[in-house]
Amino acid sequence: MTIYYHDSQKTFHLQAGDSSYVMQVVNKGFLTHLYWGKKIKEYRFANRLQFTDRAFSGNPHPSENRTFSLDTLPQEFPVYGTTDYRAPIVQVQLENGTTITDFRYDSHRIFKGKPELEGLPSTYIEEEAEAETLEIMLYDELSGLKAVLLYTVYNDRSVITRSIRLVNSGRQSLQLLRALSASVDFRDNDFEFIQLSGAWGKEREIERHSLRQGIQSIESRRGASSHQQNPFLALARKNADEQYGDVYGFSFVYSGNFLAQAEVDQFHTARVSMGINPFDFSWKLEPGDSFQCPEVVMVYSHEGLGGMSRTYHDLYRHRLARGPFRDRERPILINNWEATYFDFNADKIESIAAAGSELGIELFVLDDGWFGHRDDDKTSLGDWFVDERKLPNGLDDLASRVRNMNMEFGLWFEPEMVSVDSDLYRNHPDWCLHVPSANRSESRNQLVLDFSRDDVCIAVTKMVMDILSSAPITYVKWDMNRHMTEIGSARLPADRQRETAHRYMLGLYRVMEKITTSFPHILFESCSGGGGRFDPGMLYYMPQTWTSDNTDAVSRLKIQYGTSLVYPISSMGAHVSDVPNHQVNRLTSLQMRGDVAASGNLGYELDLTKLTDEEKEEVTQQVAQYKKIRSLIQFGDFYRLLSPFAGNETAWMFVNKKKTEAVLFYFRVLDAPNAPFRSVKAHGLDSGKTYRIQETGEIVGGDELMYAGMDVPADVSGDFQSVVWHLKEAE
Repeated sequence: MTIYYHDSQKTFHLQAGDSSYVMQVVNKGFLTHLYWGKKIKEYRFANRLQFTDRAFSGNPHPSENRTFSLDTLPQEFPVYGTTDYRAPIVQVQLENGTTITDFRYDSHRIFKGKPELEGLPSTYIEEEAEAETLEIMLYDELSGLKAVLLYTVYNDRSVITRSIRLVNSGRQSLQLLRALSASVDFRDNDFEFIQLSGAWGKEREIERHSLRQGIQSIESRRGASSHQQNPFLALARKNADEQYGDVYGFSFVYSGNFLAQAEVDQFHTARVSMGINPFDFSWKLEPGDSFQCPEVVMVYSHEGLGGMSRTYHDLYRHRLARGPFRDRERPILINNWEATYFDFNADKIESIAAAGSELGIELFVLDDGWFGHRDDDKTSLGDWFVDERKLPNGLDDLASRVRNMNMEFGLWFEPEMVSVDSDLYRNHPDWCLHVPSANRSESRNQLVLDFSRDDVCIAVTKMVMDILSSAPITYVKWDMNRHMTEIGSARLPADRQRETAHRYMLGLYRVMEKITTSFPHILFESCSGGGGRFDPGMLYYMPQTWTSDNTDAVSRLKIQYGTSLVYPISSMGAHVSDVPNHQVNRLTSLQMRGDVAASGNLGYELDLTKLTDEEKEEVTQQVAQYKKIRSLIQFGDFYRLLSPFAGNETAWMFVNKKKTEAVLFYFRVLDAPNAPFRSVKAHGLDSGKTYRIQETGEIVGGDELMYAGMDVPADVSGDFQSVVWHLKEAE
């Protein structure tokens, strides 16, 4: 067992991997939080709750006890209006217009396994014995609303997943105004808040700052998880680094609007909340209806940020991603986008594919511009039929020509969007998100299709599946290149319009479920202008994501380093592109571009027919070397060694599970005159093993590599340099 209930104390003790999480029902049914941290054998109330009469902290039962206040109580399900003034997890409007609720413990059950969440992505199990679930039912007598709290404990991982199902068991209609998925109250605020923020082209940069009184939050109101913020936060003790210290991670398995925040109150305690963004959200619950909140994945690590990351990597790689490609090595690809943009024909595509085949590349991906009359980004989204001006013999012929070169064939789609200049929009102008009589704002000359509508979802699903059935396609890049405005649906009544954004996500998940499961032989990669929807919700349907539209090697050091805080390397698409780089106009060496891209799922995005003989030889070597270490890169344990956010150097490494093989990457952005000699200390090796450095033949102990470090060669000079060491256990 991993979940224990003590009836006399009314405590729940959850033991997940190397962590413990403890709750207690107190004072007529309030569910309180007692402890989350390093695993303890048995909870004996060493840090029992303390009560005193606090000025201006109200008492729910004043005649009985003035020392008891929800304003000071660490809770699992805080609500508004009954003496807790901090942020609530749920807020409900009754038919009389009031928003006061008072949820109390009703019952619970403990069972083996992990239930699925209806209509939503979530982590899963393959065998019942992997996990155990606690279901706690709370009830509000005034509204008749039930809150079913799910806590799933992974036995061998320091992971607890949480979600809530709200059920209207009363007789009146209710309006959910706030429906978050998890709330955790900490006893102090001696933490630093870590978030992944940025913009298009510089996604998921790590920001870290001390908690302060008030609310610190990240959120998206853009209809997608967004480039600007990622649905993740961590609280780290101030001494926590990559290897040591307590870290508490919160990751939201959802791809739409979200809120993640930490509130520090007057007594310097911290409350973390995460869930669907309440901004412009409501959901009508008729009697008998229920609402399922998405899942929050909580990870505790006493081994610093690195320990937290490797826990997320292992879980998301094996128990969030699905399908045959979950455990399969990902192919090396060539994408034609930056080589041709919209200007191509079948012969040009064939020439690029032929060049790729000669270099050992395994997959050709035809990007935007193959459909409708798509000569630029102003037209044809939604018209998913082949442009015979460019491809007169169709996709099947082109795919066959590519496959005859011993390469697979992939295709780009943007199924969620429609161009105003398209047959689809002319025939169905009401199929996009819009508000009657309001202007229809455009971005990238396109509108967003209304996936809250079943008819739109069915039509788009058929169009995409027809194309996928028409040719031997084994890879799809699923793009989404704008965020939502004028969020409204022609199919919803006035009192349900604020449900549109969430209904969109539910519709999108249904479409993705249907398409991806119908074509299990296809590797799907999600994309949203690069990394604008790099979130756990997408990974459930598509095991990898295009990390960023910015392919500059220097920029990618921060992007890929930050992304690795939560997401496994097997989920990161990384390409070698041309120089000067198309996003930042920087000139970097082909070696560094190759080494940065080889730190993810390697691909190329340039015109291979224009490479010099010397460049072709170098790419051939890159491809051959990557094939040797691909499994290690994509499925090994990842260790961050030097941060690009801290200085001019970056280093990271990959170690296989048996610690018999590793590869260490070192990058230096700018050279300096008379610079000091540098060494890099490895992590994750076996101190008792010896390793042979494949590049030099030297044999060195794992302890020496980790504690003394490995010298960066003194002859590495110039800007934009990289060094790679491949280590194998010495016989």
